[in-house]
Amino acid sequence: MRCEVCGRKIYGKSHRAVIEGAKLTVCSECAKHGTATWEEPIPKIPASKPKATHQPLKIQSKKQTETAIDTSLELTGNFDQKIRQAREKLGLSHEDLGKKINEKVSLLRKIETRKMTPDNKLVTKLEYALKIKLLTPFTEEKIPQRNIPKQTNRELTLGDLIELNKKRKGEPEERKLS
Repeated sequence: MRCEVCGRKIYGKSHRAVIEGAKLTVCSECAKHGTATWEEPIPKIPASKPKATHQPLKIQSKKQTETAIDTSLELTGNFDQKIRQAREKLGLSHEDLGKKINEKVSLLRKIETRKMTPDNKLVTKLEYALKIKLLTPFTEEKIPQRNIPKQTNRELTLGDLIELNKKRKGEPEERKLS
């Protein structure tokens, strides 16, 4: 058993004392700081603990019960403008919105000035409070394919790349000396 004030392990007798209005189990040193109520001996712990015949009940924490955020969604590019416009449309100040979603005002200002990007939990709070959509389906950027002719007998040279670039821009080719 440990003292509820200093945290030391209590050997021998534990003391029950009232310290600043709280009834605590304390060591003899900390009992001097309060009014002693009663003393009780420490129960003796058996050398071997009996094995439990059943599994302990697992309690889910709030974090485990939260809904999972879909990873196929991404934050829109103009999230800062959407948040500001929706907040102003509802007539909310930063302070009002902060109280509504239980977040700091400085955090909301940083998000609206794009100094910070909100995490998924904050995005869902903002979507619900402002009645807007900030998450959109994830889209991969397509990289344009370049039409570079491949020759089987030799590798592409720097000169070939320059010629291809000129053809794309529509510049006339320089004449080659023979």
